[in-house]
Amino acid sequence: MDVKVYPAKLSGCVRAIDSKSAAHRAIFVAALCDEEVKIHLASTSDDIKASLGAAHAIREGADTVDCAECGATLRFALPVAAALGSNARFIGHGRLPERPIGPLVDAMKEHGCTFSSDKLPLDLGGRLEGGVFTLPGNVSSQFVSGLLIALPAVGGGEIRLTTQLESKGYVDMTRAVLRDFGIEVQETENGYIVPAEQKYASPGEYTIEGDWSNAAFFLAANLLGGSVEVTGLREDSAQPDREIASLVKELKDLDASVAPDLAPIMAAVYALTPGTWRVRNGARLRAKESDRLTALADCLREIGADIRVDGDELEIHGRETLPGGTADARGDHRLAMALAIAACSAKEPVIIRGAQAVNKSYPGFFDDLRSLGGRVDVL
Repeated sequence: MDVKVYPAKLSGCVRAIDSKSAAHRAIFVAALCDEEVKIHLASTSDDIKASLGAAHAIREGADTVDCAECGATLRFALPVAAALGSNARFIGHGRLPERPIGPLVDAMKEHGCTFSSDKLPLDLGGRLEGGVFTLPGNVSSQFVSGLLIALPAVGGGEIRLTTQLESKGYVDMTRAVLRDFGIEVQETENGYIVPAEQKYASPGEYTIEGDWSNAAFFLAANLLGGSVEVTGLREDSAQPDREIASLVKELKDLDASVAPDLAPIMAAVYALTPGTWRVRNGARLRAKESDRLTALADCLREIGADIRVDGDELEIHGRETLPGGTADARGDHRLAMALAIAACSAKEPVIIRGAQAVNKSYPGFFDDLRSLGGRVDVL
């Protein structure tokens, strides 16, 4: 699907969709509960559907677990399946087979698991055992979160990090969800401990909080002259992308090691704000749905932005406006949404190729954009 987004001032109120990050965690924790858990989801997406499907397949003992194109689904499903002794073939699509899981596979191999490969497709065998797990902290925090979810089901254990943990906020989110299900995780100087003799307790019903990651696209529009309110967000949320609230109050460079999902929308804002700006510490952006660091620079340049990749950073020379034009979202949902917000402040319309990528996390994005005064044509 290609869309044409016209310049327009965004204003009004929209409700935040459910947090994809919180939903992933609750789904896999629920899969480890003995009692039923009713998860209330006011909205869904391709990624949430991937986790629901994978968790169901694991619980049913299916031969194949399809993780679709979702990295979180894969990195949570592997340790959860291993904790239940649910041996299966894991598959994925798009760029998922290229996304890193080697450190997680290696750690699990040392604790009772076998793998036919260190990338998809792969066959999982054995059963996860507790103990001390050694992991790097600078590849993906999802390795840590996946193991933290699984460890209560195998008698507890410890995670020791060999490097500084990036995106720690996402591990804090995991700990918060675990706490809601009766599990306490202790933070240590270089990792985490899940004490033994803890058991998951179903809360019966569980409501997913609003999503700061996707709300960020509309909140950021306020930095470009918009007047948008997003409701349904928890001010005390552990979501790292709550950082957008601070950035809207005081614009500054973005540290992508803390809130990597804010990089696309903040790069778009910087491109439309006079001055020199940087998205710093963006190495892990290269292992997203696209090589997001390079793809982000390329697609914004296609609509006239002055932006370049400098090592693992982006350097952006902002302007009052951008000329517009045609840009390819490169199969990346966050690039498609960032382009749409940038288009609202461009001189001329922006045609976004592959705009259906928003279905990965926010299928109703363009409907909400229209409700705020955005003008969008499907081509």
